[in-house]
Order: sequence, then structure tokens, then C-alpha cells
Amino acid sequence: MRQTFDETTDPSFGAKHLPLLRAEMAKQGLDGFLIPHEDEHQNEYLPDANERLAWATGFTGSAGAAVVFQDRASMFTDGRYTVQVKAQTDPALFERRDLNDVAAYLETAAKGAVIGYDPRLHSPDALVALKAAAQKAGAELRAVDANPLDLAWGADRPAQPTAPVVPHEDVHSGESHASKRARIGKAVADAGADAVVLTAPMSIAWLFNVRGGDVIRSPLPIGQAILAADGKARLFLDPVKVTNALPAWLGDDVRIEATEQLPAALDGLSGQKVMIDPSLSSAWYFDRLDAAGATVVRAMDPCAIPRAAKNAVEIEGSRQAHIRDGAALSRFLHWVDTVVQETLPDEREVVEALERFREETGALKDLSFDTIAGAGPNGALPHYKPVGASIRKVEKGSLLLVDGGGQYLDGTTDVTRTMAVGEPSEDQRHKFTLVLKAHIAMATIRFPAGTSGMALDAITRAPMWAAGLDYDHGTGHGVGSYLGVHEGPQRIAKWGTSQPLLEGMILSNEPGYYREGHWGIRIETLQVVTPAEVPEGGERPMHGFEQLTFAPIDRKLIAVEMLTPGERAYVDAYHAETLAKVGPLMDGEALDWLKRACAPL
Repeated sequence: MRQTFDETTDPSFGAKHLPLLRAEMAKQGLDGFLIPHEDEHQNEYLPDANERLAWATGFTGSAGAAVVFQDRASMFTDGRYTVQVKAQTDPALFERRDLNDVAAYLETAAKGAVIGYDPRLHSPDALVALKAAAQKAGAELRAVDANPLDLAWGADRPAQPTAPVVPHEDVHSGESHASKRARIGKAVADAGADAVVLTAPMSIAWLFNVRGGDVIRSPLPIGQAILAADGKARLFLDPVKVTNALPAWLGDDVRIEATEQLPAALDGLSGQKVMIDPSLSSAWYFDRLDAAGATVVRAMDPCAIPRAAKNAVEIEGSRQAHIRDGAALSRFLHWVDTVVQETLPDEREVVEALERFREETGALKDLSFDTIAGAGPNGALPHYKPVGASIRKVEKGSLLLVDGGGQYLDGTTDVTRTMAVGEPSEDQRHKFTLVLKAHIAMATIRFPAGTSGMALDAITRAPMWAAGLDYDHGTGHGVGSYLGVHEGPQRIAKWGTSQPLLEGMILSNEPGYYREGHWGIRIETLQVVTPAEVPEGGERPMHGFEQLTFAPIDRKLIAVEMLTPGERAYVDAYHAETLAKVGPLMDGEALDWLKRACAPL
């Protein structure tokens, strides 16, 4: 039976699979091998066939890496997966380290060693630090032609996904793919290039107005494309995925070719200036283009900014998706405030309930990520997922943090609510209200056009900093339009990016507080960048945020006396808008509950 991977992947995988991997490494003369989580397309969420890190270690989180030597191995994850990595990997086989320390680890652990890596799985940008570390260690970082892990996996490896690639109608995209190809082609020409190689599934989906099902939790088709400056394109797909409708949808200016023809197509770019993104495309493409005699133009994927800055149709679609999703979430919150308070289910039952309410909309295509439900201490782990022995039951006197979202044809949602179980303590109300004040600061901010998310982050954190508190994750990430729930280049974080927040970009607003071993708090909504009114006497164009997510905030957790009049007015206005937009989709006891939950403070 071919393996599949889920949140309960067996921690004995390491004991079973490391010897097979090490045998293949020895055949290639390798002392060590790098295993990133990312696949050939730098995906965050992977098809089973590309879950190499899970096969080797048992760990199925969306961020991680491993370094395997002949006599030892190390597993690298970030703080989101502290519990999950312990549940899924064998500590006798893997030393556990922080994901940011891979390069530093190589400096000390790889002295004089030959370390293999698959150039198809690492971007040139990601390899810079690894190569520098290997050089300091006197080690050789060697690109392999045949991935030893793939050879060790052998016949048990799942087949590559073959989900059909289908049109994404203009009624949802708001712009024809011909128009997109023309303007992206012009951007390529303006950059002094003859063509661009696109390998990111999100760019393929956006540019050609298609969607697929190759990547879990994201409606993405796996493929590649070469777009010429004149707007004509070659799209490389597994022929099995090409539906009868696709050629007619794409038209005569897009040639569909089999994936196997890509290497020859890259070789055919000899003598041309070829744009490619060193942060999104793997090193293999750069090596191939260099060998072919093409001049590589390293630049940001030209689809990235147009994709992130949504048009009017996409924004309206997101509004409607969030209203629909908000009604499902509000039914869930009603269930939490009534049934859960008495039955005290476990976290898996909470997850299943929320997913059931979303499915009942009849419009859900998929979740936008695996639902997070943290009861009590598990809520203090920002990206905890109910796994194995870590699953807890909801308890009176504690908090329940739930973070989830849906994929709909007209938009992608992501929302977090924290709810009291039983009567909350004064301390819980105090910390929750500080997080709420931070959330309101971001929701109501006005900022000059051209401002980056990094510049806004401190303003959000100010209410928490004033109390001597902080949170270790970013304040906001970009979100796609029936695409990935994590979309760059926009973000709001201390360590963010210089990318300005442009009109039409959708971002999350999700400050939090986490008391290890006790409970966690996060309030998250999605918002879109819009022009803001410039007050009389103002001299510069301004931007602000329109709220997209509508679902009640737990009134029991709000210490009203801590809110300023302006903050209190914001909460009342937000709840009034929630009732007006979501209420018409609800009825019965759930609607009565919503009216109470949205009453003025």
C-alpha cells in the first residue's frame, strides 16, 4: 500500500526509513543530506508525493527541515510546532532544533563532510546561507542528480497528483487571462528580459485564470510556464490534468505541453534574457538556464504584486465569501457558547464541528488550512493542531482558541476567535482586552500611501508593549483570492518586508497573547487596504483598512472599563455591522444569540 500522510503520521517512520536513506546516501558518497519541507514548487502545503520530510521523520507540519548524517540526525521546526514535533518524531533518532538554526548547525556539525542537497528543492536565496555555513565548516555542499530520499522511498511513494486543471471564470477573477498575460509580458519587457519562467503554482493559477487540486488546502495546479514578452505562453502540465475545456479556455496564444518537455524548452532559451525569481524558483532552473547559455535576470515574480493587489471583482467576492463564512462561524460560536459549555468536548470534536458548519454553506471547496483548536494550555501554542496524545478536553475556567478558514470560489477566509469556557477570570479578561486594543489599533489605523507593513507593526503592539507584553509571531500575512491563505509579498511584522501595502491587498490582523502552560488569546480578522479620507489640512494620500471578516467577539472577555470611548465605539460599530451582514443568513436560536452577542457594550 502506498503511504499517505496526515496529522497522525507514525513517529516510528524515522527508525524504518533512515536506514534506507542512509544506504542510498552511502552509494552517492554523501556523509549528510539536507531535507527541506518545501517541494519543487516551494509549496507550503504539499501533495503526499512530495512529503519527503514526513516520510523521513514522521513530522507533517508545514514548516521544518532535517539534516541526516550517517550516525545522527537533527529535526528543525519553529515555535508553532513544539507539541506536534514531539508527538510525531522519535527523540532517540532526532535532535530537535529551531528552524532558524540550520545554517549555524552546519557550521559546527558538518566539519569536513560531504553534504548532499537536491537543487530542485532549494531556492538560490535559501542556499546562500547554507553554502556559506558549509564553507566555514570546510564541508562540501554537493548538488545531487538523483535524490537519495526519493530512491529510498521507491515504489511506496504516492503518485504525483493529477487533479484536473479547470477554468476560473472571469466573474470571479475580474480580468481575462489574455489581459493578464499582456500586462505581465509588458512588465517582462520593461525589465529588459525576453521571457519569464514561472514555477510558483499560485502564479500559474492567477496568470492563466485556472485552478486545480494538486496541493492540499489550496486550489493550485502544479505546473510551470514560460511567458514571452509578447504575452504568448507555454504551459507545462501533466497531460492527465488537461481537461477538454482547458485548450479552448486558454486559446491559441497559450501552448499546453507535457511536463517532460520543460527541460528542452529551457534549453531553447539559449541567448535570451530570462527573468526568474530566486526566492520562489528552485536552484535547478538557474543551473539549467546557465548551462543553456541564457542570461538570467534575477527579479521578483512579475505576477506577485498584481496578484496581491486585488481588483474590484476579487474584493467584492471576498466580501461575500466572508459574510457566508461569518454566518457559519457565528453558528459555531453559538454552539460553543451553549453546547460546549455543558458537554466539554475535546479539541478534535471542536474542529469537526466548525468544519461541519462551513460545509453546510454548500459553497465550501476546501478548508484554507487545517483548523487550529487549542483548549487551555494548547491555546498557548500559536499554531497548535490537535494531534494524538496532545488532544485535550475543553475545561471550565479556561479559554478555547479556534483558528480556521475556508476556500470558496469567490474568496479565501481565515479567522480566529478566543472564547471563555465558564466564567473568565479577571486576568483573562485583562489580557484579552489588551489584545483587543491592539487589534483595534490596526483595524482603525490611517497611514500614508507607500507605507510598509513593518512600519505598522509597532503601532499594533503598542497597547501590549505599554503593559510589558508581546507576541512572537507576525501581526498579519497576505491572503489570496481563492488561492493560498498565506500570500506574499505583503505582510505586517517586526521583521517584515519593505513592500508597501497597496490598495487591494488583503491582510490578516491577528495580535495575540500566550501564557505557556495555561492559555492563549488571539483575535484575527481579514482586512483589505483601501484609500482613506484625508482630513482637512492633510497633505498626503492616505490608506486604511476595510474589515472583511464579520463574527462576534466574546463579550464575556471584554473588560469594557479598559477601552477608550473610541475603542468602545469601534466594537459596537463592528458588532452592529456583523449583525446587519451575517444576521440575514441565520435564524432561530442562533439568530437570537447573535443579536445578544452583537448588542452594544
